[in-house]
Amino acid sequence: MPKAIREIAGVGPNGLTDDILTATQPLVLRGVAAGWPMVRAARESHQQGDAYLRRFYGDAATGATVGAMLGPPEAEGRFFYNEDMSGFNFYPVHAKLTGVLDEILVKRDMEKPPTVYVGSTSVETCLPGFRQHNDLDLGGRDALMSIWIGNRTRIAAHYDVPDNLAVVAAGRRRFMLFPPEQLKNLYIGPLDFTPAGQAISLVDMLKPDFAKFPRYAEALEHAQSAVLGPGDALFIPSMWWHHIEALDAFNVLVNYWWQRTPEFMDTPTNALMTAFLTMRGLPPEQRRAWQEVFRHYIFEADEETAEHIPEAARHVLAPLTADGARALRAQILKKLNR
Repeated sequence: MPKAIREIAGVGPNGLTDDILTATQPLVLRGVAAGWPMVRAARESHQQGDAYLRRFYGDAATGATVGAMLGPPEAEGRFFYNEDMSGFNFYPVHAKLTGVLDEILVKRDMEKPPTVYVGSTSVETCLPGFRQHNDLDLGGRDALMSIWIGNRTRIAAHYDVPDNLAVVAAGRRRFMLFPPEQLKNLYIGPLDFTPAGQAISLVDMLKPDFAKFPRYAEALEHAQSAVLGPGDALFIPSMWWHHIEALDAFNVLVNYWWQRTPEFMDTPTNALMTAFLTMRGLPPEQRRAWQEVFRHYIFEADEETAEHIPEAARHVLAPLTADGARALRAQILKKLNR
Protein backbone atom coordinates (compact mmCIF):
# COMPACT_ATOMS: atom_id res chain seq x y z
CA MET A 1 0.00 0.00 0.00
CA PRO A 2 1.25 3.54 -0.71
CA LYS A 3 2.17 5.49 2.37
CA ALA A 4 -0.12 8.28 3.51
CA ILE A 5 0.57 11.81 2.35
CA ARG A 6 1.60 14.05 5.22
CA GLU A 7 -1.37 15.98 6.61
CA ILE A 8 -1.64 19.41 8.19
CA ALA A 9 -4.81 20.29 10.08
CA GLY A 10 -6.07 23.62 11.33
CA VAL A 11 -4.89 25.75 8.40
CA GLY A 12 -7.48 28.31 7.35
CA PRO A 13 -7.98 30.04 3.99
CA ASN A 14 -5.62 32.85 5.08
CA GLY A 15 -3.04 30.59 6.72
CA LEU A 16 -1.19 29.17 3.71
CA THR A 17 2.42 29.99 4.51
CA ASP A 18 5.40 30.00 2.16
CA ASP A 19 6.60 26.83 3.89
CA ILE A 20 3.45 25.11 2.65
CA LEU A 21 3.36 26.66 -0.83
CA THR A 22 7.03 25.99 -1.58
CA ALA A 23 7.17 22.48 -0.11
CA THR A 24 9.08 19.80 -2.03
CA GLN A 25 6.80 17.02 -0.74
CA PRO A 26 3.01 16.81 -1.16
CA LEU A 27 0.84 18.01 1.72
CA VAL A 28 -2.81 17.41 2.60
CA LEU A 29 -4.52 20.45 4.13
CA ARG A 30 -7.64 19.17 5.89
CA GLY A 31 -10.57 21.57 5.94
CA VAL A 32 -8.70 24.53 4.50
CA ALA A 33 -11.70 25.43 2.30
CA ALA A 34 -14.43 24.14 4.61
CA GLY A 35 -15.97 27.60 4.77
CA TRP A 36 -16.48 27.96 1.04
CA PRO A 37 -20.17 28.36 0.14
CA MET A 38 -19.61 25.83 -2.68
CA VAL A 39 -18.34 23.26 -0.19
CA ARG A 40 -21.20 23.88 2.22
CA ALA A 41 -23.74 23.50 -0.59
CA ALA A 42 -22.17 20.28 -1.89
CA ARG A 43 -22.17 18.81 1.60
CA GLU A 44 -25.92 19.37 1.73
CA SER A 45 -26.52 17.37 -1.44
CA HIS A 46 -25.55 16.82 -5.04
CA GLN A 47 -28.49 18.99 -6.07
CA GLN A 48 -27.44 21.87 -3.81
CA GLY A 49 -23.87 21.78 -5.16
CA ASP A 50 -25.20 21.69 -8.71
CA ALA A 51 -27.52 24.62 -8.04
CA TYR A 52 -24.70 26.66 -6.52
CA LEU A 53 -22.56 26.30 -9.65
CA ARG A 54 -25.47 27.30 -11.88
CA ARG A 55 -25.85 30.59 -9.98
CA PHE A 56 -22.61 31.85 -11.54
CA TYR A 57 -23.03 30.44 -15.00
CA GLY A 58 -26.04 32.27 -16.31
CA ASP A 59 -28.20 30.60 -18.94
CA ALA A 60 -27.67 28.64 -22.14
CA ALA A 61 -27.69 31.86 -24.14
CA THR A 62 -25.07 33.78 -22.17
CA GLY A 63 -22.99 31.06 -20.48
CA ALA A 64 -19.57 30.17 -21.89
CA THR A 65 -19.08 26.97 -23.85
CA VAL A 66 -16.87 24.43 -22.09
CA GLY A 67 -14.81 21.52 -23.33
CA ALA A 68 -15.97 18.14 -22.07
CA MET A 69 -14.94 14.52 -22.50
CA LEU A 70 -17.47 11.70 -22.78
CA GLY A 71 -16.51 8.08 -22.21
CA PRO A 72 -18.49 4.83 -22.58
CA PRO A 73 -19.58 2.79 -19.54
CA GLU A 74 -17.06 0.03 -20.30
CA ALA A 75 -14.20 2.50 -19.77
CA GLU A 76 -15.19 2.57 -16.08
CA GLY A 77 -14.34 6.25 -15.81
CA ARG A 78 -10.78 5.87 -17.11
CA PHE A 79 -9.81 8.38 -19.80
CA PHE A 80 -7.18 6.61 -21.86
CA TYR A 81 -6.09 5.46 -25.29
CA ASN A 82 -8.03 3.06 -27.48
CA GLU A 83 -6.81 -0.54 -27.81
CA ASP A 84 -4.06 0.04 -30.40
CA MET A 85 -3.22 3.57 -29.16
CA SER A 86 -4.19 5.10 -32.48
CA GLY A 87 -6.75 7.28 -30.71
CA PHE A 88 -8.60 7.51 -27.43
CA ASN A 89 -11.42 5.72 -25.58
CA PHE A 90 -13.50 8.89 -25.28
CA TYR A 91 -14.61 11.71 -27.52
CA PRO A 92 -14.42 15.46 -26.88
CA VAL A 93 -17.38 17.80 -27.18
CA HIS A 94 -18.05 21.49 -26.69
CA ALA A 95 -21.20 22.22 -24.75
CA LYS A 96 -22.87 24.59 -22.35
CA LEU A 97 -22.01 23.83 -18.73
CA THR A 98 -25.69 23.57 -17.87
CA GLY A 99 -26.01 20.73 -20.37
CA VAL A 100 -23.06 18.90 -18.83
CA LEU A 101 -24.53 19.32 -15.34
CA ASP A 102 -27.87 18.02 -16.62
CA GLU A 103 -26.09 14.97 -18.05
CA ILE A 104 -24.35 14.24 -14.75
CA LEU A 105 -27.60 14.64 -12.82
CA VAL A 106 -29.56 12.33 -15.13
CA LYS A 107 -26.92 9.59 -14.88
CA ARG A 108 -26.36 9.96 -11.13
CA ASP A 109 -28.10 6.73 -10.09
CA MET A 110 -26.86 4.50 -12.91
CA GLU A 111 -24.67 1.60 -11.74
CA LYS A 112 -22.28 1.96 -14.71
CA PRO A 113 -22.92 5.36 -16.26
CA PRO A 114 -21.11 6.86 -19.23
CA THR A 115 -18.34 9.11 -18.01
CA VAL A 116 -18.84 12.88 -18.18
CA TYR A 117 -15.94 15.21 -17.45
CA VAL A 118 -15.14 18.91 -17.77
CA GLY A 119 -11.43 19.45 -17.22
CA SER A 120 -9.20 22.46 -16.60
CA THR A 121 -11.69 25.23 -17.30
CA SER A 122 -10.92 28.80 -16.24
CA VAL A 123 -13.18 29.85 -13.38
CA GLU A 124 -13.05 33.50 -14.43
CA THR A 125 -14.29 32.61 -17.92
CA CYS A 126 -16.85 29.96 -17.03
CA LEU A 127 -18.16 31.03 -13.62
CA PRO A 128 -17.63 34.79 -13.22
CA GLY A 129 -17.99 35.83 -9.59
CA PHE A 130 -17.39 32.34 -8.18
CA ARG A 131 -13.86 33.17 -7.01
CA GLN A 132 -15.02 36.20 -5.03
CA HIS A 133 -16.86 33.85 -2.66
CA ASN A 134 -14.64 30.74 -2.87
CA ASP A 135 -10.95 31.54 -2.68
CA LEU A 136 -7.74 31.01 -0.74
CA ASP A 137 -5.01 33.52 0.07
CA LEU A 138 -1.87 32.36 -1.75
CA GLY A 139 0.34 35.14 -0.48
CA GLY A 140 0.23 37.31 -3.57
CA ARG A 141 0.95 34.53 -6.06
CA ASP A 142 -0.50 35.11 -9.50
CA ALA A 143 -2.37 31.80 -9.68
CA LEU A 144 -4.67 30.55 -12.41
CA MET A 145 -7.87 29.13 -10.88
CA SER A 146 -9.45 26.25 -12.82
CA ILE A 147 -12.44 24.00 -12.21
CA TRP A 148 -12.95 20.29 -12.97
CA ILE A 149 -16.44 18.77 -12.91
CA GLY A 150 -17.62 15.23 -13.54
CA ASN A 151 -19.04 11.98 -12.28
CA ARG A 152 -16.85 8.97 -11.37
CA THR A 153 -13.69 9.51 -13.38
CA ARG A 154 -10.07 8.41 -13.37
CA ILE A 155 -7.28 10.63 -14.65
CA ALA A 156 -4.07 8.73 -15.45
CA ALA A 157 -0.87 9.66 -13.65
CA HIS A 158 0.76 12.73 -15.19
CA TYR A 159 2.84 15.67 -14.07
CA ASP A 160 2.33 19.43 -14.30
CA VAL A 161 5.13 21.96 -14.56
CA PRO A 162 3.53 24.55 -12.24
CA ASP A 163 3.00 24.01 -8.53
CA ASN A 164 -0.58 22.93 -7.90
CA LEU A 165 -3.01 23.37 -5.03
CA ALA A 166 -6.04 21.14 -5.64
CA VAL A 167 -9.17 21.83 -3.56
CA VAL A 168 -12.00 19.29 -3.41
CA ALA A 169 -15.22 21.27 -3.57
CA ALA A 170 -17.73 18.41 -4.00
CA GLY A 171 -17.53 14.64 -3.72
CA ARG A 172 -14.45 12.66 -2.69
CA ARG A 173 -11.21 12.09 -4.59
CA ARG A 174 -8.39 9.64 -4.16
CA PHE A 175 -4.94 10.92 -5.10
CA MET A 176 -1.87 8.78 -5.63
CA LEU A 177 1.42 10.60 -6.12
CA PHE A 178 4.89 9.56 -7.23
CA PRO A 179 8.10 11.62 -6.99
CA PRO A 180 9.71 12.80 -10.27
CA GLU A 181 12.52 10.23 -10.09
CA GLN A 182 9.99 7.42 -10.60
CA LEU A 183 9.62 8.39 -14.26
CA LYS A 184 11.26 5.21 -15.58
CA ASN A 185 9.02 2.98 -13.43
CA LEU A 186 5.71 4.51 -14.55
CA TYR A 187 5.84 3.45 -18.22
CA ILE A 188 4.95 6.80 -19.75
CA GLY A 189 3.14 6.91 -23.08
CA PRO A 190 3.78 9.18 -26.08
CA LEU A 191 4.93 12.71 -25.28
CA ASP A 192 3.29 14.36 -28.28
CA PHE A 193 0.05 12.35 -28.58
CA THR A 194 -1.78 12.53 -25.29
CA PRO A 195 -5.39 12.39 -24.04
CA ALA A 196 -5.39 15.91 -22.59
CA GLY A 197 -2.04 17.58 -23.25
CA GLN A 198 0.20 15.88 -20.70
CA ALA A 199 2.03 12.57 -21.12
CA ILE A 200 0.46 9.85 -18.96
CA SER A 201 1.39 6.56 -17.35
CA LEU A 202 0.13 3.54 -19.28
CA VAL A 203 -0.36 1.57 -16.04
CA ASP A 204 -3.94 1.06 -14.89
CA MET A 205 -3.34 1.92 -11.26
CA LEU A 206 -6.51 0.23 -10.04
CA LYS A 207 -5.66 -3.00 -11.84
CA PRO A 208 -1.90 -2.93 -12.50
CA ASP A 209 -0.50 -5.60 -14.83
CA PHE A 210 2.84 -6.40 -13.22
CA ALA A 211 3.70 -8.90 -15.94
CA LYS A 212 3.48 -6.13 -18.53
CA PHE A 213 4.80 -3.34 -16.30
CA PRO A 214 7.12 -5.03 -13.76
CA ARG A 215 8.97 -1.87 -12.71
CA TYR A 216 5.70 -0.37 -11.48
CA ALA A 217 6.19 -2.43 -8.31
CA GLU A 218 9.22 -0.24 -7.57
CA ALA A 219 7.18 2.93 -8.21
CA LEU A 220 4.62 1.76 -5.65
CA GLU A 221 7.36 1.56 -3.04
CA HIS A 222 7.66 5.35 -3.36
CA ALA A 223 3.98 6.21 -3.82
CA GLN A 224 1.97 8.43 -1.49
CA SER A 225 -1.82 8.46 -1.31
CA ALA A 226 -4.78 10.21 0.33
CA VAL A 227 -8.56 10.45 0.04
CA LEU A 228 -9.88 14.00 0.24
CA GLY A 229 -13.39 15.19 0.95
CA PRO A 230 -15.14 18.53 0.40
CA GLY A 231 -13.07 21.38 1.83
CA ASP A 232 -9.79 19.44 1.86
CA ALA A 233 -6.87 20.44 -0.35
CA LEU A 234 -3.68 18.86 -1.63
CA PHE A 235 -0.47 20.69 -2.47
CA ILE A 236 1.23 18.92 -5.40
CA PRO A 237 4.78 20.14 -6.03
CA SER A 238 5.92 20.78 -9.57
CA MET A 239 6.74 17.66 -11.61
CA TRP A 240 5.21 15.15 -9.17
CA TRP A 241 3.22 12.46 -10.97
CA HIS A 242 -0.39 12.27 -9.77
CA HIS A 243 -3.26 9.86 -10.47
CA ILE A 244 -6.71 11.18 -9.53
CA GLU A 245 -9.85 9.14 -9.00
CA ALA A 246 -13.24 10.79 -8.40
CA LEU A 247 -15.22 8.50 -6.12
CA ASP A 248 -18.75 9.92 -6.18
CA ALA A 249 -21.50 10.56 -8.72
CA PHE A 250 -20.93 14.34 -8.58
CA ASN A 251 -17.43 15.73 -8.13
CA VAL A 252 -16.02 19.25 -8.34
CA LEU A 253 -12.34 20.12 -8.00
CA VAL A 254 -10.94 23.64 -7.99
CA ASN A 255 -7.23 24.06 -8.43
CA TYR A 256 -4.65 26.82 -8.45
CA TRP A 257 -1.58 26.73 -10.69
CA TRP A 258 1.37 29.08 -10.39
CA GLN A 259 5.00 29.27 -11.48
CA ARG A 260 7.92 30.18 -9.24
CA THR A 261 9.80 31.59 -12.22
CA PRO A 262 9.36 34.88 -14.12
CA GLU A 263 6.74 34.97 -16.85
CA PHE A 264 9.38 35.58 -19.51
CA MET A 265 10.90 32.14 -18.94
CA ASP A 266 9.72 29.49 -21.37
CA THR A 267 8.54 26.01 -20.38
CA PRO A 268 11.28 23.37 -20.03
CA THR A 269 9.07 21.08 -22.11
CA ASN A 270 10.13 23.06 -25.18
CA ALA A 271 13.77 22.31 -24.40
CA LEU A 272 12.95 18.61 -24.13
CA MET A 273 11.14 18.53 -27.46
CA THR A 274 13.97 20.47 -29.13
CA ALA A 275 16.43 17.95 -27.71
CA PHE A 276 14.59 15.19 -29.59
CA LEU A 277 15.18 17.20 -32.74
CA THR A 278 18.83 18.00 -32.04
CA MET A 279 20.43 15.46 -29.71
CA ARG A 280 18.72 12.13 -29.26
CA GLY A 281 19.95 10.84 -32.63
CA LEU A 282 23.59 11.67 -31.96
CA PRO A 283 26.20 8.91 -31.52
CA PRO A 284 26.52 7.78 -27.87
CA GLU A 285 29.86 9.51 -27.30
CA GLN A 286 28.41 12.81 -28.55
CA ARG A 287 25.35 12.44 -26.30
CA ARG A 288 27.71 11.95 -23.35
CA ALA A 289 29.59 15.09 -24.35
CA TRP A 290 26.37 17.08 -24.50
CA GLN A 291 25.33 15.62 -21.15
CA GLU A 292 28.48 17.22 -19.72
CA VAL A 293 27.69 20.53 -21.45
CA PHE A 294 24.22 20.59 -19.89
CA ARG A 295 25.58 19.58 -16.50
CA HIS A 296 28.06 22.43 -16.60
CA TYR A 297 25.88 25.22 -17.99
CA ILE A 298 22.42 24.26 -16.73
CA PHE A 299 22.03 21.64 -14.03
CA GLU A 300 25.06 22.53 -11.90
CA ALA A 301 25.57 26.14 -12.99
CA ASP A 302 26.64 28.55 -10.23
CA GLU A 303 28.45 31.85 -9.83
CA GLU A 304 31.73 30.27 -10.94
CA THR A 305 30.41 29.08 -14.31
CA ALA A 306 31.07 32.37 -16.10
CA GLU A 307 33.24 34.27 -13.62
CA HIS A 308 36.23 34.13 -16.01
CA ILE A 309 34.29 36.18 -18.59
CA PRO A 310 33.92 39.96 -18.15
CA GLU A 311 30.43 40.68 -16.87
CA ALA A 312 29.44 42.81 -19.86
CA ALA A 313 30.51 40.05 -22.25
CA ARG A 314 28.63 37.14 -20.69
CA HIS A 315 25.50 37.50 -22.86
CA VAL A 316 23.43 34.29 -22.51
CA LEU A 317 25.62 33.18 -19.59
CA ALA A 318 24.42 36.19 -17.57
CA PRO A 319 21.26 35.96 -15.45
CA LEU A 320 18.21 35.89 -17.72
CA THR A 321 16.07 39.04 -17.96
CA ALA A 322 12.90 39.82 -19.87
CA ASP A 323 14.87 41.60 -22.61
CA GLY A 324 17.42 38.79 -22.71
CA ALA A 325 14.65 36.20 -23.00
CA ARG A 326 13.09 38.03 -25.96
CA ALA A 327 16.44 38.26 -27.74
CA LEU A 328 17.27 34.61 -27.07
CA ARG A 329 13.83 33.44 -28.23
CA ALA A 330 14.27 35.40 -31.47
CA GLN A 331 17.69 33.79 -32.06
CA ILE A 332 16.33 30.29 -31.46
CA LEU A 333 13.31 30.78 -33.72
CA LYS A 334 15.50 32.17 -36.48
CA LYS A 335 17.75 29.11 -36.34
CA LEU A 336 14.86 26.63 -36.13
CA ASN A 337 13.14 28.26 -39.10
CA ARG A 338 16.23 28.34 -41.31
